[in-house]
Amino acid sequence: MPFAELNATSNFTFLTGGSHPEEYMARAAILGVEAVAVADENSVAGIVRAHTQMKEIARAVRLRQEAEPIGPPRPAHIPPPPAAPVLTVPRLIPAARIVLEDEFTVTVLPRDRAAWGRLCRLISAGRLRAEKGHCRLTLDDLMAWGDGQELLLHPSPEAQAETGGAGAWRPQADRLSRRFPGQVSLLIYPRYDGQDEERFDRLAALAEALRIPTVASAAPVMHHGARRKLTDVLTAIRAGVRVDDLGRAALANAEQRLRSESEMLRLFEGHEDAVRRSAEIAARCAFDLDQLRYEYPAEIAEGEAPADRLSRLAYAGLHWRYPSGAPEKVRTMLEHELQLIARLNYEPYFLTVNDVVTFARERGILCQGRGSAANSVVCYCLGVTSVSPEIGTMVFERFVSEARNEPPDIDVDFEHARREEVIQHIYERYGRHRAGLCATVIHYRGKRAIREVGRAMGLTEDTISALSSQLWGFFSADAVEDRRFRELGLDPDDPRLIQTMALIYEIIGFPRHLSQHVGGFIITEGRLDELVPVENATMEDRTVIPWDKDDIDALGILKVDVLALGMLTCIRRAFGLIREHHNVAYDLASLPPEDPAVYDMLCDADSLGVFQVESRAQMNFLPRMRPRSFYDLVIEVAIIRPGPIQGDMVHPYLRRRNGEEEVTFPSDALGAVLGKTLGVPLFQEQAMQIAITGAGFTPDEADRLRRSLATFKKHGSVSEFRGRFLSGMAQNGYEADFAERCFSQIEGFGSYGFPESHAASFAQLVYASAWLKYHHPGIFACALLNAQPMGFYAPAQILRDAREHGVEVRPVDINASAWDNTMEPDDEGGLALRLGFRQVRGLSEEEAQWITAARLNGYHAVEDVWRRAGLSSKLLQVLATADVFAGLGLTRRQALWAARALPDGGELPLFQGDLDGEGLREPEVTLKPMTLGEEVVEDYVSLRLTLRAHPLALLRPRLTPDRPAPVPRPVANTAAPPALHRHPRDVRHFV
Repeated sequence: MPFAELNATSNFTFLTGGSHPEEYMARAAILGVEAVAVADENSVAGIVRAHTQMKEIARAVRLRQEAEPIGPPRPAHIPPPPAAPVLTVPRLIPAARIVLEDEFTVTVLPRDRAAWGRLCRLISAGRLRAEKGHCRLTLDDLMAWGDGQELLLHPSPEAQAETGGAGAWRPQADRLSRRFPGQVSLLIYPRYDGQDEERFDRLAALAEALRIPTVASAAPVMHHGARRKLTDVLTAIRAGVRVDDLGRAALANAEQRLRSESEMLRLFEGHEDAVRRSAEIAARCAFDLDQLRYEYPAEIAEGEAPADRLSRLAYAGLHWRYPSGAPEKVRTMLEHELQLIARLNYEPYFLTVNDVVTFARERGILCQGRGSAANSVVCYCLGVTSVSPEIGTMVFERFVSEARNEPPDIDVDFEHARREEVIQHIYERYGRHRAGLCATVIHYRGKRAIREVGRAMGLTEDTISALSSQLWGFFSADAVEDRRFRELGLDPDDPRLIQTMALIYEIIGFPRHLSQHVGGFIITEGRLDELVPVENATMEDRTVIPWDKDDIDALGILKVDVLALGMLTCIRRAFGLIREHHNVAYDLASLPPEDPAVYDMLCDADSLGVFQVESRAQMNFLPRMRPRSFYDLVIEVAIIRPGPIQGDMVHPYLRRRNGEEEVTFPSDALGAVLGKTLGVPLFQEQAMQIAITGAGFTPDEADRLRRSLATFKKHGSVSEFRGRFLSGMAQNGYEADFAERCFSQIEGFGSYGFPESHAASFAQLVYASAWLKYHHPGIFACALLNAQPMGFYAPAQILRDAREHGVEVRPVDINASAWDNTMEPDDEGGLALRLGFRQVRGLSEEEAQWITAARLNGYHAVEDVWRRAGLSSKLLQVLATADVFAGLGLTRRQALWAARALPDGGELPLFQGDLDGEGLREPEVTLKPMTLGEEVVEDYVSLRLTLRAHPLALLRPRLTPDRPAPVPRPVANTAAPPALHRHPRDVRHFV
C-alpha cells in the first residue's frame, strides 16, 4: 500500500515552515505520494490552499488524459518526444498539530465531518482563551474533543533520547490511548543524526508498551531541500537573531523534506510496517473540505420560506422604487433574477444582506451596496443599492452563474464612523458561534522582505535602507543589474549580498501572519466553530476565522462584506444638515439626477473633496473626459486605475470619444461586448467576455481568468492564459496583432482593474458628493470636516476651497462651538461654517461635551470655564493656544496667561485672598501683541489650519519686493471673508 505523509508543516506555521501548502501538493504529485496531511501548529489556516492546488492538479491530469494528438502522425524514423512526468493526484487530509501548554504534541486528523467539527471546536477553545496569535490548550481539552480523530503522538525529547525514560510524557500518552482505543498511534520520524535506527527501535518498544502502533513520517518542514537556506532565515527572523548565530536552531542538513515511498522504506528499514500504516490511517480519514459547502443561514422568518420572503420583499420594493409602475423590461428582469436565484437556492444570501441593510436603515446609517450581484434589480428593489439596474448593460448570469455554482458577491459600504454598530448587530443576531470575520493573510512584500531578510543575513541598517530606497528598481525586469548596486555603493559581486537578494526574492509571497479582513463576514446556519476555528482579533469584541476571502471563495461559503467608507459618513452628515437648515430630506436615490451644472463643475476639475475624482490624476483627466452623464462617471471611476493605464486604454478611449479616431470593432460579437466603451475594454467583466466571445474560453476557464485578475493577486498571473487566449483568437479568425493587443490590455487588469458593477456604485457617490459641493458648498465642507480622517486633503485645504466658493468660515469659539463643526445663520440670510472643538489638537470629545454642557448663558472669562466645566489648567492652556477665547475679547497670549494662573487642584474662590482682605492676585501686565506670522504658526500648531493668511503670503514681500505685505483675514465671529474670495455659487443663493 502506498505511503501517505501525515505530518507536513507549511509556512502557515508562521516563520517556521519553509514551503507553501500548494508546493507540498505539487511535489507530492511528482513523488507519487498518495495523500498529504498539512498539519500546522494549532491552526488550519493553510489547508484550503492545499485543497485548491489538489483540484488544480486533478484538472491538469484530466486535461492531459483527454488531450488528442495534433497534426499528422509521427513518422517511424523520428524518435518520440520525452514522456511527460507521470503525476499522481495526491489527496489532502485536513489536519492540525496540536501543541499543549506543556509542549505535549499530537497531530490530529479527523476521520469524518463530525470529527472535523470537533477539531475546530478544540482549536477555537484554545484560541479564544489567549490573545491573538496564541493558543492555550490542555490535555483535558484534547480528551473532550478527540472522538473520531486519528491521534498521532509526537514522542517527547526524553522518549527519543538515548538514555532515560519518557518522563511526564508517558502518563499523558497512556491516558490518551486508554480514552481513545484504536485512534492513537506513535509518530516516528528521522532526525538524520546517525542514530535514527536505534531511536526507531526504542520508540517501537515504547509504542508496544503503550499498546499502540507506530506510524512513519518524514516530518517535513519544506517540500524540497532547496528551501533549507530560506527555512533557516525564517527561524532567524522568528528568534530575532542573525543566521550566523542560530547555532543548533539551524537545520543541520536539507533532509527534513517531503519524501517518496521508496525513500521512506529505505529510511525506515526494519520498520516498514510503520510506513505502510500511514496509508491505512489515511484511508480511514475520509473527510474532505468540499463537505463544508452550503451551510448558509436558512433565514426563515415567522414560518415564511426564504423564496417566498425574498419574492414578497422584492415586489414590495418594486412598487416603492417605481410608484407610477415599473417598466416592463424591469419587471421581466426581476422575474428572471428571482427564478435564477431560486434554482441555485441563494435566497438566504440575499435575505441576509437585506436584513443587515434594513438594520442600518432603521438606525439612520447610510449604506450603499456594490459588487457583482449588487447592481441587480433584486438588490435595487431591496434597497441594497441606489443605482438603477437600467444604467448598465450587465447580465445577471455573469455574477450568479449556474455553471460556476458559487455564491454571488455583494459588498455593502457603511459609514465608517458607525460601521461597528452593524458589525456588533451581526454578532448579536447570529451569535459569535455562527458569525465571524475573515482573515487577511499578510504576505512578505518588498520593503518588509528587504528589512527582515537583510537583518537576518547580517546586513547593516545603512545597506538595508539603501536597498529599500531602490525597491521598485530591484523588483523590475532588470532587478539585479550591477549598475544599481554600484550606484548605492554596494559590491554586486559580494557573495553575502548576492545570497541575500536571492533569499529576498524567494520569500516574496510567504505568509507573515494573519490579520483581520476589513469587513468580510462568514455566517453559517450551524455553528461556525464547527466549520472553521474561531479566534480573537486584536480589536476588542471582534472574533475572526483563519481563512481569507480567497479560501472562502474556493469553498463556496457565504461571505457578506461589511465595509467602511468615509464618504458615506460625509454624505449622511450633509443630508442631516440640509434637513436641519433647509427642511428638505434627501437620500442617495432622491437627489435630482443629471444636473448639468454639476457636470460643468466637474468638467472644470473643481472636485476637491468629491469622492473618487479628487486626486491630481482625476483632476487632470476630468477636463479631457468632460463627463456629461452618469455613465460617463462610471467610466471616469474605472479608467484612472493602474490596470487601464498600464494596459494603454486611456488614450485610445479619449481619442475615440473626441472623434479623433474611428470607432471600429473586429467583429459584431466583440462589438456587442465593447460598444458602450467605444471598443476599448475598461471593465473586468469585458475582459471575461472577450475571452469567452473572442477566444472561445469555457465558463470555467473564464472564471479562472477572473480570479487571476483579482486585485493585488498574491500568486499566479494572467500570463498563464496567454497561449490559450492567442490560439483561441486565431481559431476564431482574429489577427495576431489584435489578439496581442487585447491580451496586453487584459493583462493590465492583473495589476488592478475595476468591475463595472463597482464603478456604477461608486459613480453614484461621485454624483452625490459633487451635487452637494455645487449646491451646498458650506454644508459639504462642514460634513467633510466632521467625517475626518478621510480623502486626500487636510482640513486646511478643505476650508481654503470652501472660502473660495464663497463660504464664510468662523473660528472655534468657547461660547459658539460644539464638538462637531456646525452651520449657523450669517448676517445675509445664508449660512456660515462654525469650526468645532474637534479641530483643536489635544482636546477629546468628552472634554468638549463638558464645555458645552456647562456653558448655559455663556462664559465670560477663562476662569468661568475652569470653575463650571471643571477643566484642568492644562486643558485651558490647550484651548487658549487654539485662540478659542477671542470672542471674549482676549488675545491668545492674554488667555494663555489667565489659564496658567489657575491651579489644577480646584481651589475655591473664598481662599484666593488673605485673611486681612488683601488680594493675592498678580498685578495686571501688558503682553506684547503677537505678529501675524506668529499667529499663523500657532494656528497650525493648535488647529492644523488658519483663517488668517496663507503661510506663503508672509514671504511674498521678500519674494516680490514691489508687492505689499499681506493684510490678515479677519477672524472675528461675524466677519466675512474678503470679497475676492466670493464665488458665484454662494450658498445663500440656494436658501
